[in-house]
Amino acid sequence: MNLSIRALMRIVMAAFFAAGFVLHFRTTDSLVAITPAWVPYPRAVVYITGVLELAGALSLLVPRLRWWSGVALALYVIAVWPANFKHAFAHIALPPIPDSWWYHAPRLAFQPVIAWWALFSTRVIDWPFRGRR
Repeated sequence: MNLSIRALMRIVMAAFFAAGFVLHFRTTDSLVAITPAWVPYPRAVVYITGVLELAGALSLLVPRLRWWSGVALALYVIAVWPANFKHAFAHIALPPIPDSWWYHAPRLAFQPVIAWWALFSTRVIDWPFRGRR
């Protein structure tokens, strides 16, 4: 089987988001704890975002839906970024995740990379690998 780099990236991303779905339902209280106070109905939002993660994971694997999935997942990743900031700056302990900047700094910095990954792996963008015109 000869997988392209983008296909491999989509498979890894699909597994990542499918695992996120499971985490949303197994660690709901932890995710509610890092949900910003301005988010209404945080428990419902955690469940809904878990379902969105599963939908995103599955749609990455469907060629007809792939482009839209990349756009939706990139937007989703940016939309949930405030929870990562709250987790970091409010020093919310969620064992086994360390309450350390050794964890939080890369996590916060990597969020835009995950958004790029969603866009690149679904061919929404080619940057930075597109040749010069």
